[in-house]
Amino acid sequence: MSKSIRRVEQAAKAAGLTIEVRRMGESTRTAEEAAQQCGCDVAQIVKSLIFQGKESGRLVLFLVAGNNRLDTTRAAALAGEALERADPRLIRERTGFAIGGVAPIGHLEPITAFADETLLGFKVVWAAAGAHDAVFSAEPRALLDAAGAQVAALAA
Repeated sequence: MSKSIRRVEQAAKAAGLTIEVRRMGESTRTAEEAAQQCGCDVAQIVKSLIFQGKESGRLVLFLVAGNNRLDTTRAAALAGEALERADPRLIRERTGFAIGGVAPIGHLEPITAFADETLLGFKVVWAAAGAHDAVFSAEPRALLDAAGAQVAALAA
């Protein structure tokens, strides 16, 4: 098992979140691919989007339902500064995850997190577990609590 997946499992356990990581055998990099592999609606997929503060350089995580687009104006207001997409190499270096496998928990360093309120409308959501083909399911409130995410209206 990869270090990234193990880190996700350890973070879940530390937060009191019981998960079972599933390796799907095929890519779950996009919300559509993940929904197909998980057998769920694309809206139940949690996209982990990482942006960087233009002035501070700090990373900010936005957890968004798979069928929604992030409202970048709202995101910047919540972050308290203008944002830009973080470079994939920087994301890998600071979170320990490659694009397509960025999990909402288990980052190498603490990251400020915000979550789209629409995720709370489901009994179960699915999130990346640290690899391009690894996912786990969770009750949304428990997952957002484990991620330390502030719930907000984030959808465009």
